[in-house]
Amino acid sequence: MTTNFFIPELNNHDVQELWFQQDGATCHTARATIDLLKDTLGDRLISRFGPVNWPPRSCDLTPLDYFLWGLCKVIGLCV
Repeated sequence: MTTNFFIPELNNHDVQELWFQQDGATCHTARATIDLLKDTLGDRLISRFGPVNWPPRSCDLTPLDYFLWGLCKVIGLCV
């Protein structure tokens, strides 16, 4: 999917200022995947083994998850 869809789609857009962040799933952090993304994005890759390391469960990484979970608990939608 990365080679056949994602990279060609990136080439259709101006990605000079784009930063890409991914989770720490094993298949997403395979050496071949990271190397491909580094070649495409350079230093603008936020990943477990990328140039910019970001913890997979950082509250800064997924603010909507934390906001929505807190809201659901407050209004009683989540058990």
